[in-house]
Amino acid sequence: MKILLLGKNGQVGWELQRALAPLGEVIALDRHSPGHLRADFAEPESLAAVVRAIAPHIIVNAAAHTAVDKAESEPALAQAVNATAPAVLAREAHALGAWLLHYSTDYVFDGSGSEPWAEGSPTGPLSVYGRTKLEGENAIHASGCHHLLLRTSWVYATRGNNFAKTMLRLAKERDRLTVINDQTGAPTGADLLADVSAHMLRTAVQTPQVQGTYHVAAEGETTWHGYARHVIEFARALGQPITVPAGAIEAVPTSAFPTPARRPGNSRMNTQKLRTTFGLSLPPWQSGVERMLTEVLT
Repeated sequence: MKILLLGKNGQVGWELQRALAPLGEVIALDRHSPGHLRADFAEPESLAAVVRAIAPHIIVNAAAHTAVDKAESEPALAQAVNATAPAVLAREAHALGAWLLHYSTDYVFDGSGSEPWAEGSPTGPLSVYGRTKLEGENAIHASGCHHLLLRTSWVYATRGNNFAKTMLRLAKERDRLTVINDQTGAPTGADLLADVSAHMLRTAVQTPQVQGTYHVAAEGETTWHGYARHVIEFARALGQPITVPAGAIEAVPTSAFPTPARRPGNSRMNTQKLRTTFGLSLPPWQSGVERMLTEVLT
């Protein structure tokens, strides 16, 4: 089985190179790949030639314009990467009879209330990022291709920068921190997303009727403030030189940090459909974060 992986060097794409390997031949590309197989999502129609040249059985799209605030000032690029490019991939997947696995986000919702979002919950994006990701979803559904569409939130990885690493750096430099406490979600590891994706694809190829949209996130919930506290106290317990006292991590509202793009207050994801359909158990968010921290700090 031939698998085309796009966005190979992003947080999720890097982990997918590992997770997809047992399923077949993985051809992993991004916009820096050499030659005619360069996957440039800023030029969506160029992706069609790449797909046709490789003729994969499965396309996994881990590429996206994820700079949420920057998208507000460059909506055309966000549109190309998040909406038009997935539409091209879906069209080509349909023509080939291939599967398309694509990642989306809780930002397609308006972030209201406190109930976890289900796959059929009404959408209402608050930002250019959320709107373009929703348009990408709709294009995939309309294409008629075999697809798995995974919505997730609060993604982090050991590789590269993330919220936890930023908090640790600041906790070693400062004697007081202020962190948002009115946004709620579940920190979800890129490694977990990659492993779940591989399991879903293996099942879907054999049982096509499982295609559709699914929510994927680690179990439980927290705020950014609760996340920061957990990270800092875990690092302190490992003997890291933490400067900020435990009682000096102040909880503040989102309004304390104005940004160009509005963030959803409620990023809780209902994962019942995923767990039931694929027989999966999702670990608590703390276990993945602690594993990542152990890798980074020891």
